[in-house]
Amino acid sequence: MTKTSTYSASGRGPADHDVRNQIVVAATQHFSRYGYEKTAVSDLAKVIGFSKAYIYKFFESKQAIGEVICTNCLLQIESEVSAAIAGTETPPEKLRRMFKVMTESSLRLFFQDRKLYEIAASAATERWQSVIAYEGRIQKMLRDILQEGRQTGDFERKTPLDETAMAIYLVMRPYLNPLLLQHSLENTEEAPLLLSSLILRSLSP
Repeated sequence: MTKTSTYSASGRGPADHDVRNQIVVAATQHFSRYGYEKTAVSDLAKVIGFSKAYIYKFFESKQAIGEVICTNCLLQIESEVSAAIAGTETPPEKLRRMFKVMTESSLRLFFQDRKLYEIAASAATERWQSVIAYEGRIQKMLRDILQEGRQTGDFERKTPLDETAMAIYLVMRPYLNPLLLQHSLENTEEAPLLLSSLILRSLSP
C-alpha cells in the first residue's frame, strides 16, 4: 500500500509536500519488507538517499512515519466498511454488514501484508493517535446505525444510546482491533454472523 493520507498531526512540513510523501511511500515499502520494529530512521535514509537529519525535518520520529502508514491502513478498512453500509438499506442489515466487512478487511491486512499489520499491532499496543481516532470513527458509525434503527423502530429505545453503542463495540473489538484479532483467528468465519445475530436479538424493541 503506497497511498498517503492527509493525516499530519505528528509530521512536520506541509502534508502534501512531495518529499514528505516520498518518505512515506519509501517507508511503507521498507516496513512491508523488513518490518517496523527492525527498521531505524537511518535505514530509511539510506534507502531514500536522504540524510537522517533531512527526514527529521518532516517527521519527528519513526513513530510519526508509522502513524501515517497506520492511518492509511485503517482508512482503507474504514472505507470498505462505509461502502458496504452505504449499499444496505435497513439498520439491522447495516449492522450485520459492518461487522462482517470490518472483520474481512482486517483479516485481509493481516494475511496479505503481515509486516504492515505489525505496525497496526504496535499502534494498538502503544495507543497511537491513529488507532484512537480510528476507534472513535468506528464508534460514531455504530452510533449512527443505532440511532437510525431507533428512528425506524427496528431497535429498542430504553437503553441509553452511548451505553448500547459501547457494549456492541466491545463485542466487535476482538475482530477489528489489530492487536486482538491475531488471537481470534479461529473464530473469524462464523463470529460475525453469530455475534451480530445475538446483538440484533438484544436490540429488538
